Amino acid sequence: MPSDMPQPTFVLVRPQMGENIGAAARAMWNFGLDRMRLVAPRDGWPNPKSVAMASGAGRLLDEAVLVERTVDAVADCSFVFATTARQRGMTKPVVTPERAMEMAREKIARGEKVAVLFGPERAGLENDDIALANAIISVPVNPEFPSLNLGQCVLLTGYEWRRQTVEIAAEVTEMAGTDWASAIEMDKLALHYEERLDEAGFFFPDTKAQGMKRNLRNMWSRMPMTRADVQMMHGILRQIVRWKDRAE
Repeated sequence: MPSDMPQPTFVLVRPQMGENIGAAARAMWNFGLDRMRLVAPRDGWPNPKSVAMASGAGRLLDEAVLVERTVDAVADCSFVFATTARQRGMTKPVVTPERAMEMAREKIARGEKVAVLFGPERAGLENDDIALANAIISVPVNPEFPSLNLGQCVLLTGYEWRRQTVEIAAEVTEMAGTDWASAIEMDKLALHYEERLDEAGFFFPDTKAQGMKRNLRNMWSRMPMTRADVQMMHGILRQIVRWKDRAE
């Protein structure tokens, strides 16, 4: 059975190749979507080639709803999006995938049922299919090469749905078993280097020494260092001093 998670239904209209149906299922499941409807697949249904391509998302194929007409696939939906890259001469809102899935989230939260139509690989949705839609999803692709594979289009739309429903950090840092260095640890590192560099005569002439030390500390403060980094920098300096002492 499909999950209870509120979500839009993805409708593949007259898909041609079983492999592309499988790729669409895999893309849907990547982003937690599991409500697929198929309108008159060209090569019949079920299709063993779709199972091989689904790669672990076969449950979606087993539970896919098969219908003969597009209107039957969206009969229980109150809002329908149609994906197309071509101008169709129809007066409809045209939205990006991001905006479409934002709208879908708002409508589904109010208890509405939402569907997204994806057309066959060769020519996309027909005008009669698009006439059933309330809005058009248009991907801002290269106008000289606007064609998207069925699986790609499903993947892109599924990704935008996921962004609307899951809190996703734009950037994270994997700490690999360590923590960020504290201010006192950075201060001790700076002092260690200042002492050794002072012994080596680096801070010359005396009139510039204070400014050079300040610049060095400023450099350390700009570096987002972990405790492991600080320990390594201490170790490097200690080893350099030991090597120098042995050489003498």
